[in-house]
Formats: sequence, C-alpha cells, structure tokens
Amino acid sequence: MTEPHAHPAHQADVEVEETAEPSAPQAPTAETGRVAELENRLRRALADQENLRKRYERQLATERESERARTAAVFLPVIDNLDLALQHADADPAALADGVRAVRDQAVATLATLGFPRREETGVPFDPMWHEAVSVLPAGDAAPGTVLAVVRPGYGEADRTLRPASVVVAGND
Repeated sequence: MTEPHAHPAHQADVEVEETAEPSAPQAPTAETGRVAELENRLRRALADQENLRKRYERQLATERESERARTAAVFLPVIDNLDLALQHADADPAALADGVRAVRDQAVATLATLGFPRREETGVPFDPMWHEAVSVLPAGDAAPGTVLAVVRPGYGEADRTLRPASVVVAGND
C-alpha cells in the first residue's frame, strides 16, 4: 500500500523494484575466462615466489653452517699446537715461550688466510679506517698524525675489518 501524500513517480519505482526478479547468472564470456586464467596465474606465481623464498632461506642457513664449520676447522691445528705447548710446559720455560710464539704466528696466519691479515704498521699516517687512537704523544722527529706505536694490532682488509689497530699517534709539540 502506498501513502496518500507520496509522489506518483516514486510509487512506480517502488513497484518496479518489488516486481523485478533477480537476474539469472550470465554465461561465462571470454573476458571472465581470461580474468579467471589471470587470477590462476597470479596465484601460481605467488606460490612459486613463496617456495623460492623458503628455498633460499634453507640454502642460506646451510651455507652459514658450512662456513662456520670451515672456519672452525681452520683453527683446529692452532688448538692442537696449544695443547702440545701445554704438555711440554714443565720441560723448558724458554721452549714454552717459543712454542706459544709459534702458535700465535700460526693463528695470525690463519686469520690472514680467512681474509683478515694483521695490521700493526708504525711510521704511517693515522687513518681512522685502520687505526683507533688511544694516546697522543709529542711528535719529536715524526710528523704530526703519524702512528708512533701499536698498542693492540688490528685485523682485516679495507672492506672488512675485525677490529682497527689501537695506536699511539704523534701530536703537535
């Protein structure tokens, strides 16, 4: 039933809306088939991308573990030589010092093999990339900013440094 003060045009719209039946599903067209194909391809591409990401994560974890094992294996001879030095510690103190020095040299060579050579140069200009100043002394004969002494050596190359060398630097007199 319509209200007496309702506009006649609105009454017609209401009647049309009430009598209209829902439209039947349309038959698939070439466009809807193409959309379905593209959606399917997108789902497959996303699944492939996720599988690739997971594979790379597993591969990266395997590579890291392998590299850690190779690095540890390089240090095994150093530990073996320290054990030998300790076994002979009571025999001759001078021989013990020589043995410890040899093991230290072996450890330094091992770090160099891994790409981290020892850096302990003196008489070179101070470079914050390679050096960490721990003290400044009067220059004397050296030019200001020159490394006078190495307190603790550094290790590494230009692109990867384990630690900079701790140095004493010549200052202005």
